[in-house]
Amino acid sequence: MEKMINKVELSGFIGINPEVKTLPNGSKVLRFSLATSRSYKDREGKWVSDTTWHNIVMWNKLADAAVGEIKKGSRVSLTGRLANRQYTDKDGKKHTFTEIIAGAYELIVSETAKAM
Repeated sequence: MEKMINKVELSGFIGINPEVKTLPNGSKVLRFSLATSRSYKDREGKWVSDTTWHNIVMWNKLADAAVGEIKKGSRVSLTGRLANRQYTDKDGKKHTFTEIIAGAYELIVSETAKAM
């Protein structure tokens, strides 16, 4: 059987303070948004910045490790996998959204922050 790969690598800034919840079964889940940006020149030669927001989810031990360490504005590098979830709203309309289930992360500390 052919090997299938579902791997994501992102480096960006945390957009909101992470929310942590403990589920009835005892599992912990941490959720936050991560912004990644790219810059390019448009047809007129002007620099344009394009930001993409990603929904990030961390589970259990990874969530425990991250909850006290990352916060809004932190720069983080992470690896994980894409997952699509569906739900039905109160009007019966189905929605699908994509999130990244993180498997590992690293807090990126700038040199100026280290010096303080």
